[in-house]
Amino acid sequence: MKNIFIKFAVGVAVALPLFTISFPAKAEASVYKYMSCYELWYARNKIFADNGYCFETRSAIREFGRRCYPPYGRLSPYEKDEVDEIKYWERRKGCR
Repeated sequence: MKNIFIKFAVGVAVALPLFTISFPAKAEASVYKYMSCYELWYARNKIFADNGYCFETRSAIREFGRRCYPPYGRLSPYEKDEVDEIKYWERRKGCR
């Protein structure tokens, strides 16, 4: 019985890191806390850029290009949460 428990525990210890790697970890609020307004702006717009958002402002086009490809800026629920978190920190820091 002891050997079965040890094999199970070792199997879980080996499999657990693989399980946690497969899901993206939500960025800690403390990461955003230390970012400048520009870094927050960049992080937020990078999420949109990675999803083909059609940028219209000069600064965003200069940084990311026009993009404009499917899914045209549509975000997953996880990405929406990240954008909301970044916007929170932009407001809190008085960015814009």
